[in-house]
Amino acid sequence: MNRFRRLRSSDTLRSLVRETSVSSKDLIYPMFVIEGENIKQSIDSMPGIYRYSIDMIDEELKKVDESGISGILLFGVPKHKDEVGSEAYNPNGIVQKAIRYIKEKYPQMLVIADICLCEYTSHGHCGLVKGTEILNDETLPLLAKMALTCVQAGADMVAPSDMMDGDVEAIRNVLDENGYKNTPIMGYSAKYASAYYSPFRDAAGSCPGFGDRKSYQMDPANVKEGVREIENDIEMGADIVMVKPALAYLDVVRAVSEMFDYPIAVYNVSGEYSMVKAAALNGWIDERRIVTENLTAMKRAGAKIIITYHALDMAKWLKEVE
Repeated sequence: MNRFRRLRSSDTLRSLVRETSVSSKDLIYPMFVIEGENIKQSIDSMPGIYRYSIDMIDEELKKVDESGISGILLFGVPKHKDEVGSEAYNPNGIVQKAIRYIKEKYPQMLVIADICLCEYTSHGHCGLVKGTEILNDETLPLLAKMALTCVQAGADMVAPSDMMDGDVEAIRNVLDENGYKNTPIMGYSAKYASAYYSPFRDAAGSCPGFGDRKSYQMDPANVKEGVREIENDIEMGADIVMVKPALAYLDVVRAVSEMFDYPIAVYNVSGEYSMVKAAALNGWIDERRIVTENLTAMKRAGAKIIITYHALDMAKWLKEVE
């Protein structure tokens, strides 16, 4: 008889032979900055998550700094939106101002700028629009311009989430031409057209004004296409590749991890977060155990980096067991 239970008989033995673990350093915390003053605005569909004006953001930045997590992923919520998303690449736009403020107060903090037009366009799509068509090639220079202004403001990394073909290459070329050859790019490489994004769209005010994003985000049924997207982003110069969402796409993470020796990020997205929070608030689940299990599954599938709204809670729980 194989007695596997011998190594499960105590916490010490289980810890000794554990194959996968989550560290605070694996975690990135998404944050929303909004134009205005004296704003700490709760997001009803994401319990515990807020939009902060820059003058109110220190409270959360202090927690990030003390938590031991690796950094933040920054999203901007502007007052002004237009057809071409001009505030996305305004050197004095909300996200650029926030980056400068954060790097001045916390120069050691890793700040990743999300690069996309959807929060900044009046139509809510991730690219320029002509009629009902989302324009690909015409959008690329604007994404590159946004990336450049964010890096000039002090961003340590840029992360294009738009899903326009050629976005990583366009951004890499502009950064290199302007003296930022050492700034890494984290591609939202395999980003699926998912129903799990709904709470984020409330948070960022980025619901499409017409149609949906299925013409540029990926079909949830496809794995091989996701692998091709990952390979293409690597060829274009991405330093880190991402699968988004996380939980429903761990098979894609596993496939990618077996094919490419590149750092893989996953985005534990808003809908995944909100379902856990809602169930926990109703007393239906043990939040700490569920979050730990979910994040461990992401690491086990092959992710190196986990972008998650649970980051600060998870870091706190990890410290309690050190």
